Amino acid sequence: MLSLTEKCAGVLVPLFALRGSSDFGCGDLAALRRFIDWSAAHGFRLVQLLPVNETGGDNSPYNAISSVAIEPTTLDPHAILDLQPGEIAAIAEQHNVSLGSVEWAAVKRLHHDLHRRAFANFSAHSWERNDERAKAFAAFAKEELSWLEGYSLFRVLMARHGTEAWDTWPEEVRTFAAAERWLEALRPGHRGAIDQELRFFCYVQWQAFEQWRAVKAYAQQRGVALMGDIPFGVNYSSADVWAAPALFDLKWSGGAPPEPAFMGDEFCRRWGQNWGVPLYAWPAHRADGFAWWRQRVRKVRDAFHTFRIDHVLGFYRIYGFPWRPQRNAEFAPLTHDEARVRTGGELPHFHQHDDDTAEHRAQNRAQGEEFLRVLQAEVGPGALVGEDLGTVPEYVRPSLLSLDIPGFKVPQWEKEGDGPLTPGHDYPRCTIATYATHDHDPLRVMWEGWMNTIRAALAEPERLAGENERAWREVRAFADWAGVEVPHILAFDEVHEPLLAGLLRSNSAIAIAMITDVLGTADRFNVPGSVTAENWSARLPADWEIAYAEKTQRVAQLIRAAGR
Repeated sequence: MLSLTEKCAGVLVPLFALRGSSDFGCGDLAALRRFIDWSAAHGFRLVQLLPVNETGGDNSPYNAISSVAIEPTTLDPHAILDLQPGEIAAIAEQHNVSLGSVEWAAVKRLHHDLHRRAFANFSAHSWERNDERAKAFAAFAKEELSWLEGYSLFRVLMARHGTEAWDTWPEEVRTFAAAERWLEALRPGHRGAIDQELRFFCYVQWQAFEQWRAVKAYAQQRGVALMGDIPFGVNYSSADVWAAPALFDLKWSGGAPPEPAFMGDEFCRRWGQNWGVPLYAWPAHRADGFAWWRQRVRKVRDAFHTFRIDHVLGFYRIYGFPWRPQRNAEFAPLTHDEARVRTGGELPHFHQHDDDTAEHRAQNRAQGEEFLRVLQAEVGPGALVGEDLGTVPEYVRPSLLSLDIPGFKVPQWEKEGDGPLTPGHDYPRCTIATYATHDHDPLRVMWEGWMNTIRAALAEPERLAGENERAWREVRAFADWAGVEVPHILAFDEVHEPLLAGLLRSNSAIAIAMITDVLGTADRFNVPGSVTAENWSARLPADWEIAYAEKTQRVAQLIRAAGR
C-alpha cells in the first residue's frame, strides 16, 4: 500500500496519547479509528505508531514482554462481543482512572477486569456450546500455537509470581521445559484451573488480533497506511527469552555507545545506553531459517501495512555491555581498567565486529544485508523501514538504499562536517524526513531553547558571547534549510508552519511529523534512559481536535501545497 515513488505526509502518535469518546485512561483502537478519520481528512496518508506489544512493569513500548502478543489496553472494550454496555459501565465505575496522563497500573487493572468479564461470558456461552465463535477461537489458538503456547504459560506464571522477571521464579518453572513438566505433574483439580487461565490469556490475544486486523482494514478503506514499530531487541524478562533461551546470548546486554544526542546522566556520558536487551545467538537463528524473526514480522503485518525496525543498525552490528542495566550505577564512575576487573576482562564493544577495519566493515554490511533480505522475503516490498539514527556507520545508508529500505533524514543532523545542512531536495526519494521522533525534543522545545539562549546572552553579552554565537549559528542553519528568514528573535508560533512547510518540501518519499509538532506543543513522550511515571504517559489535550482545528487546517493546506 505504501509507495516510495509518490510523496506522502505522515503523522507519528503514540496510541496511548490519543483520546476516545469513551475513554478508559489511555488511547485504544476506538481512538485510533477516530484518529484515522482525522488523518484522512487532513491529508496525512500514513499514521505511525510506537510498538503495541504487551508491556511489563516499566510500561515502555520498547521493552515488551512478548515479541508477538499485543498490549491488552489497546483493545476497545465496546468492540468485544462478549461484553455488554451495562457490564462495561459497571466495571468502569469500580475503578478510579485518571483522564489526564496515563496511570498505567490503574488502566491495566481496569482493562484486565473488563477482559475477565468478557472471558467469563464467552466461557459460559460460546465455549460451552462450542458455537461458531468457540470454533473461531480454537482455530486461532491452533494457528498461533508456535508463540501462543509459551506466551500464555509465561503469563500464567507471571501472574502467579507477581513479576515478569522469570529468573527470580522458582526453579521448577524457571524454564519453559521445566514449567511444562510442572504443569504435567499437577493434580487434575489444579490442572483444570491452570488450563482455564491459559485459555484466558489466549482469549485476550484472540480479541486483540481480531480488533487490530479490523482497524488495519478500516485504515486501508480510508486511504491511510498504518506504520508499526519493531524494536530490534526484546526484553530479557520476556516470554521469548524464557521459552527459547537458545536464540539469545544472555551474557551480553544490547545498547548504544555514547552519543552527543543522549547525554542525560553520568552513565550515558561515560558508557552509552545499556538497554538490557539480550543479544541474539545468530547461529541458532540461521539454523532454523530465522523462524523467530519471520514470525515476528509476519505478526506485525497482521496489524500494520508497513513497519519500521527501531535501531536497524543492530542487524549490522550491535553494541554490547558485559553487565545488565541493574549494575549501571556500579559501573558509572569506573575506569576501563576497573571495569575489566569486575567483568572478567570484558568491556562494552560492538558485536560481531567493531568498524575498525575495512574487512570488519564489509563483514558487518554483509551480515546486515543477509538478515534484512530474510525479512523482506517474508513481508514483500514496501513493508520495511529502517530507523538508522545515532552513530551510523558509513556503509549502512548505502546498504539500505541498495535494498530499497527507507532510512531516516533528520534535517538538523544531516550535514558533512562543519558544512551547511544537506538540502532537502538532495535527500534520496527512498527516505523518510522528520524533525523528531518520540525520543527527541519537539520542534517548539528545540526552537525556544535556542531563543532562550539568545535572550540570556542579551543580558550578559560578554559572558555568554560563545553560547549566543552557537545558538544563532544553529538557528540560521536550521531556518535556512526550511527556507525561513530569521532576522531577529522570533517566537515559535511565527516560524512553526514555515518549518513544517520546509519538511514537506523535501524530496523524501515520506515526510513525518510528530503530532506534537503538527500542533506546535511542547509535550514529550519519552526521555531516553529515564524510568519514571512521566515517561510513556503524556496524552493529547481532551479537546485537541477543536482547540487546534484552525492550526491543523492550515497544516492540511501545507500538505496539499507540497504535493503530498
